[in-house]
Amino acid sequence: MLHVRSIWNGAISFGLVSIPIKLVNATENHAISFRQIHTEDGGRIRYRKFCELEDREVTGQEIGKGYEDADGTIIPITDEDLSALPIPTAKTIEIVAFVPEDRIDPLQMDAAYYLAAGGAPAAKPYTLLREALKRSNKVAIAKYALRGRERLGMLRVVGDAIAMHGLLWPDEVRAPEGVAPDTDVTVRDKELDLADALMDTLGEVDLEDLHDEYREAVEEVIAAKASGEAPPESPAPERGGKVLDLMAALENSVRAARESRGEQPEEEAEVKSLPQRGGSRSSPKETGGKKSTSTAKKKTASSARASASKTSRAEKKTTAKSTSKATAKKTPAKKSTAKKTASRKRSA
Repeated sequence: MLHVRSIWNGAISFGLVSIPIKLVNATENHAISFRQIHTEDGGRIRYRKFCELEDREVTGQEIGKGYEDADGTIIPITDEDLSALPIPTAKTIEIVAFVPEDRIDPLQMDAAYYLAAGGAPAAKPYTLLREALKRSNKVAIAKYALRGRERLGMLRVVGDAIAMHGLLWPDEVRAPEGVAPDTDVTVRDKELDLADALMDTLGEVDLEDLHDEYREAVEEVIAAKASGEAPPESPAPERGGKVLDLMAALENSVRAARESRGEQPEEEAEVKSLPQRGGSRSSPKETGGKKSTSTAKKKTASSARASASKTSRAEKKTTAKSTSKATAKKTPAKKSTAKKTASRKRSA
């Protein structure tokens, strides 16, 4: 921690107790950064800063900050102006309340920092605040100023250190209006049972085992091109059609999840009976591939329909045969009449 450069120095204001601290970043970005180049010759593309009044390039030491007014006028603002702001949070993390951690909406979470004790005199009050937070099972809500604006923060204990999460102000979090489906959808109990079974099959995961596969793939491409080799080819994506049957998709998902864990695949996805949630549910399929009562009823109804269909077909065949015989008996009479008519014509 001591070797990490602090980005802000100040103090925690805990009532009348002042704790000198240093603010350091708690996270780091491992994303691969790229440079812009000229595609024809590989030359670097650089941006230069020009003063539009003098039409010349200026250095970083000549650049300051200013506020553009409504009429276009630029009002210069210096670092001294900001450091002299008449607010207590200019150089202080001012604790304003202690609340249960579940009161904080995760949507408000922003950047994370560690608060390092600022020297030996800060060790005792720093430890006092840390242990008080531990014993209360609460987090501290604080206000502080950083990078030109006042911010909201949440202090909590991480190991033996105090961490601070920057929080968005409540009015900076948008309401989820227009995000959820605007059509009425009915989810069947059996679909919920299969979703529960899929969740149970996927189970939990140790976050330490997860890693950035995209970054690793980009590193392989860079290494291959640097050594003059062809970049590795990506596997062909699986061709899948539109999923029309949600039940089938859930069953296949449960089966695939089991196979990925080395479990023996079954003919049908297993659905375990789960505790009732707010009302009665239809009984899901039993473990071990046994059919439920509803499935047996469906089979009985199906067999009845099949028997009725066979009886109907047999009746149709019998009717067709009797009709055919009747027609055959009538036909010779017609032929005999035709012969008599022809005989009379010849006699005439």
